[in-house]
Amino acid sequence: ITAVMIVYEACLIYAYADEAQDTLNLTSPSAILMEASTGQIIYEKNSNERVAPASITKIMTLLLIFDALESGSVKLEDDVTVSEHAASMGGSQVFLEPGEVQTVDTMIKCIAVASANDACVCMAEHISGTEEAFVAKMNERAEGLGMDNTHFVNCCGLDADEHMSSARDVAVMSRELITKYPKIHEYSTVWMDTITHTTRKGTSEFGLTNTNKLIKQYQWATGLKTGSTSKAGRCLSATASKDMTAPDSKTRFSDAVSLLNYGFSSCFSYSDEEEIVIPDQNVTGGVRGALRCKVADSFRYMFLEKPDAGKLEKRLEMNEEIQAPVEEGDVVGKVIYSYDGRDIGSVDITACESVKKATFADALGLCFRSFFS
Repeated sequence: ITAVMIVYEACLIYAYADEAQDTLNLTSPSAILMEASTGQIIYEKNSNERVAPASITKIMTLLLIFDALESGSVKLEDDVTVSEHAASMGGSQVFLEPGEVQTVDTMIKCIAVASANDACVCMAEHISGTEEAFVAKMNERAEGLGMDNTHFVNCCGLDADEHMSSARDVAVMSRELITKYPKIHEYSTVWMDTITHTTRKGTSEFGLTNTNKLIKQYQWATGLKTGSTSKAGRCLSATASKDMTAPDSKTRFSDAVSLLNYGFSSCFSYSDEEEIVIPDQNVTGGVRGALRCKVADSFRYMFLEKPDAGKLEKRLEMNEEIQAPVEEGDVVGKVIYSYDGRDIGSVDITACESVKKATFADALGLCFRSFFS
């Protein structure tokens, strides 16, 4: 949903309702604003209310697609064949025909840009064999993320009994998608594009236009997904990055801008730029007894009020024993950050080098070197 500084991306999500007012003058009665790097809630309103999520369901579909890409079970260049079932999907679609073949990359584009139901079902079948099996994985993933108010019945968001979610749950899965797979923004920020249909009827071009008008209307927008059905009304999960449902589409996007701007203006960014020197660590059973280490990344956190530097503390927590073999990049400890006595986050400490496990010959050679030295 939204970002608060150039490197911080946060999440905003809200769902449709007829009448509601609050201090931000949001028409949407179900809303949440989340800072993505930490998951910290900046603002919420009826965020646990169960509502029909419409096509923002596809955030979970995209998450499972990127999970499959990461595992290597599918590749972007793989061909996907359209089934009769997938081609029969109503609602928003790109009019895929039975037997038509498109790549995984094109299918993702159709889902993220044009919210194509037919492309969603194609990918569900390609990954899991059937849409039903894929939906079971969606619910399993939701449970793993703690999305307690969510139950999926299909992979595209068409209205169905018991197909429900909440603003908080959508923010959670949105955060998981954008932080774990930032490549999604390469698709969600596309405003217009085309795909090529090649069928028995011949070849034709089909235009895609992003359903998320914030991509054009809000300069910091980076995504993510719109939704609209008769039951759900108009829904939106919006993401944005900056320095550091509604009754109609116009209101939907204006509410998003209000909420995003609120997040940008009400948060304080903390970034630890101080160099942290990690002492060499002992390694057991390796060809060397010492291991050079470093802090893997800088620590960043968003505060809802200006932080008191005197209340910020950090401490090192190293693994009790580091056993060879060790690969460069292995996590061997953490730097824990706390504020006013409460832990607020951490960054990994990783190995700067690899240390092989010592063989008998290595151990014997070490003994000889130690003896003669």
